[in-house]
Amino acid sequence: MIVLGIDPGTAITGYGVVRHTESGLECIEYGCIRTPKEEAHPARLLLLEKGLLRLLKAHPPDLVAVERLFFFRNLTTAMPVSEARGVILLSCARKRLPVCELTPLQVKMTIGGYGRADKKQVQRMVQEILKLPSLPKPDDAADGLGIAIAGGLAWKGG
Repeated sequence: MIVLGIDPGTAITGYGVVRHTESGLECIEYGCIRTPKEEAHPARLLLLEKGLLRLLKAHPPDLVAVERLFFFRNLTTAMPVSEARGVILLSCARKRLPVCELTPLQVKMTIGGYGRADKKQVQRMVQEILKLPSLPKPDDAADGLGIAIAGGLAWKGG
């Protein structure tokens, strides 16, 4: 099963593509979809959609795991992230792809057994689980991989 994990954002959307097999997990690709700050917000959402559609075509997933916005401290940040999530969920619905939504706490608990892990700990856990030669960078991409790992495990179990 191929799982695309997505850490939504307007400026930077992290992603990770992970193959779940009977013998283990394999990293296929990871990175970020970036949108220029100079662009108007609607144009940035369109660029996010185009980047996501390219990714879905390059690595057709069996499941898309998306980070759920569990809580927020700043409404100014929460609204654009929610709008990016909307673009992602709509793109998946149009492709009739199953979606698994996970909170950051669920991802951290699944991959490390500890819900309060910091960014560096998440990177290390993802590196170890996927047997990567170096820490996956940037943080957003490491989060995308973590979401793909946790989403695939949750989906198999659910």
